[in-house]
Amino acid sequence: MVTPTLAASTPEGTAALKTSLEAAADVDVVQLDTEWVQRLNAMLDVMRRVLWLTGGLLGLSVVLVVGNTIRLDILNRRDEIEVMKLVGATDGFARRPFLYSGVWYGLGGGIGAVAVVMIAIALLSRPLSHLAALYGASLSSGA
Repeated sequence: MVTPTLAASTPEGTAALKTSLEAAADVDVVQLDTEWVQRLNAMLDVMRRVLWLTGGLLGLSVVLVVGNTIRLDILNRRDEIEVMKLVGATDGFARRPFLYSGVWYGLGGGIGAVAVVMIAIALLSRPLSHLAALYGASLSSGA
């Protein structure tokens, strides 16, 4: 019974491992089922692409929502901005409230995102550890 290294986790690596084991003098039979490895790699590839696509769409939606929110905020304060300009306010003075509100919105959104990620990690760590143990692997935190 052979436990392959991480380098042999690809279909090409498992085929090379089989070839090298068959070439050994004291080996009678090498039985290797690579179909499930190919299926697993195909599913993982699909999931990676779905995650990248979802992340890209979420990033685009954030940019569109923030841009639209700023535009609406400027339109709602149009009269206030015009009065400030008539009194002699500079462009920087008129932009400052928008920058401050943007900082607070960004800080709140960042804290909310970290909280959501921490909750997801807490909810998924036990089932993923159990799944990894079923396959003879272990989960590490990556830190």
